[in-house]
Amino acid sequence: MPVDTTLLRRFVAVAEELDIARAAKNLNVSRTTLMKSVAALEAELGVPLFEPAADNPYLTEAGIALLAESKGLLAHMPPAGGPSQGSGNSSGSGGGKAKASKGRGRAPAVKGQAAPGKRRQSR
Repeated sequence: MPVDTTLLRRFVAVAEELDIARAAKNLNVSRTTLMKSVAALEAELGVPLFEPAADNPYLTEAGIALLAESKGLLAHMPPAGGPSQGSGNSSGSGGGKAKASKGRGRAPAVKGQAAPGKRRQSR
């Protein structure tokens, strides 16, 4: 059964830090997103990976086993967001799909002039 590598990376980050806030900061995601990812992984595997605690999470036996297995699996994979994404943008400037400038109106050079094909309203 294939498991989402993003969920595994997030699980490993929490398991290594044993601090949700610090792991979330290192991954640049919110704590809520991180906890939802861990909960999704637990639901997918059908076993709890962390003991519920007030301050910091503690790994269960299944969590310890998954951590060791995940580290070995993720070591052989390219890093997340790496060059394997196939974006074609080798500069690494965070390219992506260009978006239309919705709601920006006309360019400043032609603002104030009548739109082509429209007649000015007379008073």
